[in-house]
Amino acid sequence: MNAPALLDVQGLHKRFGGVVASDGIELQVRAGEVHALIGPNGAGKTTLVAQLAGQLAPDGGRIVFDGRDITGLSAHRRARLGLARSFQITRLFASFCVLEHIALALQAASGPSIGAWRPVSGEAQLFERARALLPRLGLDAHAGAPIHTLSHGQRRALEVGMAVAAGPRLLLLDEPMAGLGADESPRMEALIQSLRHDAALLLIEHDVDAVFRLADRVSVLVGGRIIASGKPDDVRRDTQVIAAYLGQE
Repeated sequence: MNAPALLDVQGLHKRFGGVVASDGIELQVRAGEVHALIGPNGAGKTTLVAQLAGQLAPDGGRIVFDGRDITGLSAHRRARLGLARSFQITRLFASFCVLEHIALALQAASGPSIGAWRPVSGEAQLFERARALLPRLGLDAHAGAPIHTLSHGQRRALEVGMAVAAGPRLLLLDEPMAGLGADESPRMEALIQSLRHDAALLLIEHDVDAVFRLADRVSVLVGGRIIASGKPDDVRRDTQVIAAYLGQE
């Protein structure tokens, strides 16, 4: 795959006191690819994603998205440019049903700001578009279901769906398979596979087997540094990766 880099991370640094979370990270995600980021706990994966999404400011380096330096842009402005993320921990509204969550995400993507949101219940067109997305998420039978009735896997799928509803060009998925059971993991894997038709994906995931099935390229983050990046088979055989991470599995 020779597509240009949609996301180009250049020498990213982030320190928390004496802890170096990002140590000169260099990372490229190409348009149309699934790029997986793996590494042990504490490697700095979620810190990196927070910097890419604009929730955390780096101490140094640059983040370039589609040729534009977005290092100083807010999360909201990055989302407007087409960069969206899901979170490691689900963030849903207890008082909203499934369909309302998707409609709200669609409204947020099209509205000027949170203060200018119109009541979701009055947006028939939004609800039509939201309902059309539910079959892909495996939630078409749960459109009116309150959040507390959903399984963990269904909640994860809903959160991914809310990120997809924004129509991103690059989707950051932070451990979407975390905590899923044996019956739910294949459904999430199929959903992630389907998303490659909508956007480039940066997938942060601990399920190494799923990563090597899904990814076009894999980067390994250890101690805040990318120690290897390339095709899955090449990374799997990398002696440094085996010693630092895969040998633990």
